[in-house]
Amino acid sequence: MTSIQSRSLALLACVAGLALAGCASKPAGLYYWGDYQKQVYAELRSESGGGPEQIIALEKTVQQARSQSKPLPPGFHANLGLLYLGQGKIDQVVQEFETEKALFPEGASFMDFLLRKIKGEQKS
Repeated sequence: MTSIQSRSLALLACVAGLALAGCASKPAGLYYWGDYQKQVYAELRSESGGGPEQIIALEKTVQQARSQSKPLPPGFHANLGLLYLGQGKIDQVVQEFETEKALFPEGASFMDFLLRKIKGEQKS
């Protein structure tokens, strides 16, 4: 075998190796994101700050995550709770904030602060 043939064979082996490496699947993420990031972006761009269509989209993401037995990312339930707050659905706000607090205890003090604010406004 000549040196040109051996170099060509080595180059072909490298290209084949790279092609096979490119076919490898990426590792699964820790959280199920679905369209969450796209929905948050749409919510931030919206002048109304989100509405029923964003709530529906996030509820769909919750169902998809459950069907795949994957957890939702930090802040997801808090964001959904704030969308419910904009719609005046206080019971659902409290439920989402409590869920966020249970799943991510590092944010419990902030969730408690928000819950106190909501409950204080209800009494007024």
